[in-house]
Amino acid sequence: MRYLIGVALAAGLAAPTIAQSQPAGSQLPSPDDIAARDTMTVALGAGYVPDYEGSDDYHLIPAAAIRGRYHGIAFTTRGLHLYVDVAPRGDGTIDFEVGPIIGARHDKRSHIKDDVVELLPNTKTAIELGAFAGMGYSGLTNPYDRLSFRVDLLHDVGSAHKSTIISPSVEFSTPVSRSTYFGVNAGAEFVSNKFADYYYTVTPADTLATGGILPAFDADGGVKNWKVGALVNQSLTGDLLHGFSLFGLAQYSHLLGDFKRSPIVSDRGSPSQWMIAAGGAYTW
Repeated sequence: MRYLIGVALAAGLAAPTIAQSQPAGSQLPSPDDIAARDTMTVALGAGYVPDYEGSDDYHLIPAAAIRGRYHGIAFTTRGLHLYVDVAPRGDGTIDFEVGPIIGARHDKRSHIKDDVVELLPNTKTAIELGAFAGMGYSGLTNPYDRLSFRVDLLHDVGSAHKSTIISPSVEFSTPVSRSTYFGVNAGAEFVSNKFADYYYTVTPADTLATGGILPAFDADGGVKNWKVGALVNQSLTGDLLHGFSLFGLAQYSHLLGDFKRSPIVSDRGSPSQWMIAAGGAYTW
């Protein structure tokens, strides 16, 4: 398993116009009421991902995610990283988010289909610690939507790439009914020369190990990629706030610069990368 796919699942309701179609006596909680609740969503499913970032071979992996809030502290997983938002939610349409990140980067070149790339030295799992900060705006299309901007900063404290990654992103999410939730996101990753060397450089020794098939290449850091994604979450109980639901997500990313030009991508793989996942979730 290369990594678990992060799934941002819904904890929202539809716009006030949806309330007109609800049974008599039903009442939609306000966005503040929803934000004040303790909640937990657990998602399980399967994902279809590249063998390594830059590969054109794919395989199936288990996919899992959690999302919740306890006493005003929100938490969610994105990939193999756990985000904990310690900033209290404001009463207005604008609120801030800030907190720690802990996780791992499991982009290992082992047990892959490409016989040539598999001859290169195996990469280790990176143990990454960091923080994120951002702000969100609600009420763009309805009281329950959210447009957020966030910057993540992560550093490998282990013995893998030993460098820092900066990732800005923008996300928009909204319920389209009381039982259906939709979200889109876009982002990029900025990495250092150390990161580029660790994952994308081909040394003269690597060229010899591959019998001269892969030419030597010295990769430099910079903007590694851009990416866009979308998520749909459909409640099976008719209410996104509790019960079972189904989810589906897709993400497309494109490698840039030396990451695109590295022989493990240009000769043996592809700069275009897809990740697709689907499964079920339960919300308490």
